[in-house]
Amino acid sequence: MEIATLDWLRTTEGAHVLAHATQVWADHSGDPVRVATAVRRLEPDPEKAAAATTQAQLRARAVAKFGDAARVMFFTPDALEQATRTRVADHRAARLAAAIPEGSVVDLGCGIGGDLVAFARAGLVAAGIDQDPVRVAMARANLDALGLPGAVQVGDATTLDPSGFDAAFADPARRGGRGRVFDVEGWTPPWPWVLDLLRRRSLVKVAPGIGHDLVPAGAEAEWVSDAGEVKEAVLWSPDLSTTDRRATVIGERGLATLTDQDDPGADVRAVGAFLYEPDGAVVRAGLVTAVAAGVDGGLVDEHIAYVTSDASFRTPFARGYRVLEELPYREKQLRAALHERGIGRLTIKKRGVQVVPEELRKRLALRGDSEATLVLTRVAGQGTALLVEPF
Repeated sequence: MEIATLDWLRTTEGAHVLAHATQVWADHSGDPVRVATAVRRLEPDPEKAAAATTQAQLRARAVAKFGDAARVMFFTPDALEQATRTRVADHRAARLAAAIPEGSVVDLGCGIGGDLVAFARAGLVAAGIDQDPVRVAMARANLDALGLPGAVQVGDATTLDPSGFDAAFADPARRGGRGRVFDVEGWTPPWPWVLDLLRRRSLVKVAPGIGHDLVPAGAEAEWVSDAGEVKEAVLWSPDLSTTDRRATVIGERGLATLTDQDDPGADVRAVGAFLYEPDGAVVRAGLVTAVAAGVDGGLVDEHIAYVTSDASFRTPFARGYRVLEELPYREKQLRAALHERGIGRLTIKKRGVQVVPEELRKRLALRGDSEATLVLTRVAGQGTALLVEPF
């Protein structure tokens, strides 16, 4: 999209066409051909019609990340893909605002302004810089559309001196022409720039799979999950950190956090009456033993992220299951045991074993009216099959 087209979408005429595109998108269940045809009847200019149609589509997709705010925001496909989900961005912004009340933050590579929006909502003075003029224009438009203050400019974030701000935020690009880039040396800006930034008051969003050995001394690594899915890891510079490792879990009932200071350690023990599956953020943070201690239990295996206990606990950091019985681990005997119990619908969960659940389910050829959950894992180094039920 050209900036002139974005400017047109923000005029009374453009907003009318965009509203029409949004309505027909809903009326035609997102059928792109029918929507494009309907929009072209109202707006004959192909570029303007295509822009309105694309924004209607992107706004519909963006609701999952941005909620109702998405209905007035502007996006590009790549920027929407890279944007942080609102609940995650709001948590990060609220934590920064608590550390520097009414302070200022600069977003070094702000894109369309999703994180700027979160910072501004948290009461911080927010500014952003990005090399892409279209994204900068969208960031300004998005702040304006939501009635939020903030300054945005086109420029190279790596050349900006952030010392005029109370904190700096960066989210290095981790995608290339062939998809995701897992090697930190291939990020843009590169890893040495990130390490240099973390020497001042800053926070950097990184891939959830980042190795613990890459976290600079004194920095805090926080892994964040939302609705059970790990969304990001954030490195907090030494003067913003409060611990070494943290797992933050965001759910419908609110937010909970667990740190290495909550981890007294735990031993391997026999499978008890209950099994707990720690949240992905807990696993990434290496805090599985903290969950074990919290449920008065232990690990099923020193290398497996399952926890067992004789007690039933509700915890935001793990999903709990009642252990019904242990079944044979070998496939032939397992199939016979499942058939004997009339199980026709089976959820298969696995950790630490070479099993592809979809393929195993087909080979089991289940028949029956009952539904069950099967956990395939290692217990004290041995392959084990546990029939469980969520609680």
